[in-house]
Amino acid sequence: MTTFRSIEWKNNTLKLLDQRKLPAETNYLELHDPQSVAEAICSMTVRGAPAIGAAAAYGLALAALNSTANEKQALIEEIEQAATLLRASRPTAVNLFWAIQRVMDKVYAIQHLDAAALRQMVLQEAHLIAEEDIRSNKQIGINAQPLIPNPAKILHHCNTGSLATVDYGTALGIIRIAHESGKKVHAYLDETRPRLQGAKLSAWELNQLGIPHTVIVDGASGFVMKKVGIDLCVVGADRIAANGDTANKIGTYNLALAAKAHGVPFYVAAPTSTIDMTIQSGDEIPIEERNAEEITHVGKERIVPEGSPVLNYAFDVTPAYLITAIITEVGIAYPPYEESLARLMDTAK
Repeated sequence: MTTFRSIEWKNNTLKLLDQRKLPAETNYLELHDPQSVAEAICSMTVRGAPAIGAAAAYGLALAALNSTANEKQALIEEIEQAATLLRASRPTAVNLFWAIQRVMDKVYAIQHLDAAALRQMVLQEAHLIAEEDIRSNKQIGINAQPLIPNPAKILHHCNTGSLATVDYGTALGIIRIAHESGKKVHAYLDETRPRLQGAKLSAWELNQLGIPHTVIVDGASGFVMKKVGIDLCVVGADRIAANGDTANKIGTYNLALAAKAHGVPFYVAAPTSTIDMTIQSGDEIPIEERNAEEITHVGKERIVPEGSPVLNYAFDVTPAYLITAIITEVGIAYPPYEESLARLMDTAK
């Protein structure tokens, strides 16, 4: 387990490592209500699809524990209000909605509990979501190892490690397990503009873990593949459609196109909770547009002229035909994804 945790529950309080402050400061925030959890998700204090899901589940637990309702139905209504608030915090990462729905399904299913027992059940379900995330991340890394040569030069986009999950990580977790198993891996990290999760967060994590790495600008990925000889790309996901189309941090689509042009395998790593079988393709995935200041400013300094419009998509969708395989905790899916993902989801159930 890492020496840091992005998300932790202590003394009926949700502790979040403020990822906006990294790498300069390691600052933990203590959250006591669902409103502050929703704000933390929206502001990217906590980020990464699995971590967002776990944080939202704990947000529901805070709503339940803080409620003064004595009647079960009144308590359920307060939890429902918190669920609505948390669902609105970010639109793309399906783990957010999956975790909230999982808790709410449990709330509705267990009719015999009184209000006090219901409070504890919500907290227990949040704990289970967090614990399962750690186990599934480790298994993703183990399942991926036959795909990782030794030595390996691996190109990674955004941040998918312990900071983006409860612990260990998905795509970065694969690199970490390869390193821990004795493979000579070197990670090339896209900066990941405009918020620089690769440069700020992934590099910070790999520094903590002692894993060799090099930071590159996003636009250099194609040339690095040609010049350095990248063996594979591995990225995470915020939502995967039934046909394998994958929404991930903006710039992933460009990286997949460059990988295709250079014959480099392009892998997506994600838990099955990120797979949304209710949508047929990436065309149905809602894509978040964020504040223009993420592009117009670096820190407090404005770098874009006043009056110049900005389009700030937070995510893009990589078509399934560009994806070599999708690595999950229950196995690896290969094209055609309509069939392989359906089989994996049946296994996960």
